[in-house]
Amino acid sequence: MRILIIGGGGREHAIAWSLAKSAKVEKLYCAPGNAGIAEVAECVPIAVDKFAELADFAKEAAVDLVFVGPDDPLAAGIVDVFEAAGIPAFGPDKKAAEIEGSKIFMKNLLRKYNIPTARYECFTDFEQALAYLRQQPLPVVVKADGLAAGKGVTVASTLEEAEEALRGMMLGGVFGASGSQVVIEEFMTGQEMSILAFVDGETVRAMVPAQDHKPIFDGDLGPNTGGMGTYSPLPHVDPSLVEEALRTIIEPTARAMVSEGRPFRGVLFAGLMLTPEGVKTVEFNARMGDPETQVVLPRLQTDLLDIVLAAMDGTLDGIEISWSDEAAVCVIAASEGYPGTYPKGRAISGLEEAKAAGALVFHAGTALQDGETVTSGGRVLGIVGRGRDIAEARSRAYEAAAAVSFEGMQLRSDIAMKALQAGK
Repeated sequence: MRILIIGGGGREHAIAWSLAKSAKVEKLYCAPGNAGIAEVAECVPIAVDKFAELADFAKEAAVDLVFVGPDDPLAAGIVDVFEAAGIPAFGPDKKAAEIEGSKIFMKNLLRKYNIPTARYECFTDFEQALAYLRQQPLPVVVKADGLAAGKGVTVASTLEEAEEALRGMMLGGVFGASGSQVVIEEFMTGQEMSILAFVDGETVRAMVPAQDHKPIFDGDLGPNTGGMGTYSPLPHVDPSLVEEALRTIIEPTARAMVSEGRPFRGVLFAGLMLTPEGVKTVEFNARMGDPETQVVLPRLQTDLLDIVLAAMDGTLDGIEISWSDEAAVCVIAASEGYPGTYPKGRAISGLEEAKAAGALVFHAGTALQDGETVTSGGRVLGIVGRGRDIAEARSRAYEAAAAVSFEGMQLRSDIAMKALQAGK
């Protein structure tokens, strides 16, 4: 088959790497791709928001299947465009992708179907939001309604911080139209857990769980990012909690979307909190997570393309999906200044040495410049170590990360420590 992957980040590199292992894949394209993806797929210089150009290219290249990676094009209806052009696309259509595109839609869906989540209220008026905010206990969570590259959430420990976030979103336009409406919700305590699942309507096939590290600095300090590292499995989390999440949250949500006339087909990503009252929903994403994908797909033993095709033709319930018992730990190497403004074009060295150390090196924000790999994004690389357990995988990830360097490189030194400190 001839496959076109949409996107150019670490998630898309992991998807391309996984699909490239399939004997059924004749040709891989990626638009726009990056320097690492170019090693396994032909990169096509078309931006992810150029839907007509992408559809035209897919026709000209006789593409059999499109795999959409990022959230923005899904929310904007890229799958609808491809399907109207007669090109099968893996991912939810615009109506189904609203589960990520609008936090208000998602929260109201959960409330309607009694699916566990944090207590919340939604606002379109700043003064009403401010009055409500001032009545809430601290800490409190303020979320922009729309997509904001994983940064539209503020966990405020003081009222001043909460008010500043609210003002910035609703009046300051820091997230553009995404912040014109907000969700204010209670702060939940507990361990976080991410579960990605292949979904075809009411059929849900969960992937192995992972845990992300959102804040930029060690100890979960500093502003939120798109994710600074992940690990899988979660040896310190009882498997019964994963089953609880599937039974009370993910499967009921898939059924709810069908009931709402928005059947979901693609990958549904549940961000969960293991609270003292049970598992609760933090968020839903309408695609594979980044950097969760970088530790989940290396553990997948079944051909990814077989799973995608089963979801596309409605036979997902009949496919067996197997996973490796090995652990995977991903450490993100980010640019200086991230998650704020950051420089680009800085030369990256040590990539081959990291691979020689046995790591998988997934490129996120890289480009080729005069034959040299340089930085081109905030999150630059996802360096993945694998091993018999979290400790071994973590050690290998950091050993490989030590071989890589570029000016201003920053990374967290405590990825996966939560699992080790739990005595696992």
